[in-house]
Amino acid sequence: MLRTIREFWNDQRGVAMILVSIMLPVLIGFALLAVDMSRATGLHSDLQKGVDALALAGAAELDGRADSITRANNAISNLVANRTLFSTAGSHEIARADITVTYLTGIPASDNTALGANGIDANGANWASIDPTAVSLVVVTLNAASAGTFESFFPVSMSSRSTMDIRPQAVAGFKQSICETVPLFMCNPFETTTPGTSKTIQQAFASGDTYGREFRVLKVDSNPGPGNFGLIDNNLTSLRDAIAMGTAGTCYSRDALTTKTGVTLGQVNTGLNTRFDLYSGSLNKNDKDFNYRPASNVRKGQKTGCSKYDPVTDGTALPLPPGTNYNDSKGMSDPITAQSFWSTYWSVNHGTTYPNVPSATNPTGSKTAPASRYDVYKYEIARGLVGDKSKAPTKESGTPSCFKGSTPTPDPDRRLLNMAIVNCIANRAKINGHIQLRPDGYVSVFVNTPVQKQDNTKDPEDPSAGEKPISLEIVDVDGAFANNTLVDKAFRNEAQLYR
Repeated sequence: MLRTIREFWNDQRGVAMILVSIMLPVLIGFALLAVDMSRATGLHSDLQKGVDALALAGAAELDGRADSITRANNAISNLVANRTLFSTAGSHEIARADITVTYLTGIPASDNTALGANGIDANGANWASIDPTAVSLVVVTLNAASAGTFESFFPVSMSSRSTMDIRPQAVAGFKQSICETVPLFMCNPFETTTPGTSKTIQQAFASGDTYGREFRVLKVDSNPGPGNFGLIDNNLTSLRDAIAMGTAGTCYSRDALTTKTGVTLGQVNTGLNTRFDLYSGSLNKNDKDFNYRPASNVRKGQKTGCSKYDPVTDGTALPLPPGTNYNDSKGMSDPITAQSFWSTYWSVNHGTTYPNVPSATNPTGSKTAPASRYDVYKYEIARGLVGDKSKAPTKESGTPSCFKGSTPTPDPDRRLLNMAIVNCIANRAKINGHIQLRPDGYVSVFVNTPVQKQDNTKDPEDPSAGEKPISLEIVDVDGAFANNTLVDKAFRNEAQLYR
């Protein structure tokens, strides 16, 4: 008996079956868990790609215009459906009802700070906004009990299967760069020391405050304000070439730029004046290079010569007239208020009565206001009046005569420059310290006349001669109130994911 018991105790045959029986539920459970994890990972990947695509589609429309949110909503709602696998809710697609879309003015600096679907972060800061001109980001969050509902094979209990909600989130933003611009910034002439009375350049443009005004800008070394300009960093070794060609050699972010020292004002003037058919100093051998071509209309009240600006003093040829009541502290004149403003200019240069040129570029839409300088300049080109000669003995026309290369074309217009606008009073410390700052915006400016030296007997690049200011008109701005000529031609829009 004892021998039989001992043999049975020591008999190991079939032990593997016992071990398998014990481990089989565990092995099956792990297998089901592995399958569930694979399915969950695949579903999460599909869902994340879906909300990423929706966020990017919406962000691409957030360009600061008044209808940007409307366009973003349309892009999100009409995007081709993003199909998913393994979801147990809906029709395996992310529908508009499955997501929460919130538009933001910014996001937390740290990715570790959670951001809610409503735009409020873990610290209680509210980034959400419904102002289409202020928002630049969108957060798309998958709702609970939607296409992200997932039913696992691995049971929580023997009587039911477990379900979970996968809720990915994506944050995308709108980034804009400007590529065709000179490396200059102009101080915002509508900025004041009292923030409540200041206007952005876009607000001033939209209300018509920029139209028909002459703006004069002059470089100062410190404490810049309205009426001043400065330089911004660029990749070109020659400032003169950047001004003459109209490109800084790099793209600037709409949101950030850095000022630059080492201003050689003679190079600014020399480069700028090539657009008026004047080739001085180091550019006197470039009068055949198409990169240095003049505008198709260079009427400027010039005596003779191709090397420097030497305006007529006897009234037998006239440049576009300066503004009245110029305010040096603001850097601008009064707007043109009457058609008679143009009578003398037209009779001297065209020999006829002024035809009341329409105000074609007035941002308010009014066609009855007196024409701006840019309107008159464009009218002369469109009506074939560039070749008209002014009074004897000067007999100046607007046709270039010094450039020896191919005949210049009206488009692109060489008397237009794209330039940054900076709130110089608010950013004075950053400008003087050459610290990155946010520009108020970008403008397209029309150059009224060439730049002249205070002592006009000296070479234009002679640094010992004092500078006269650059005379400009603002013809367009970026943002929601623009005529969109600058945006369409110069800006590069990009949507990118941030979270």
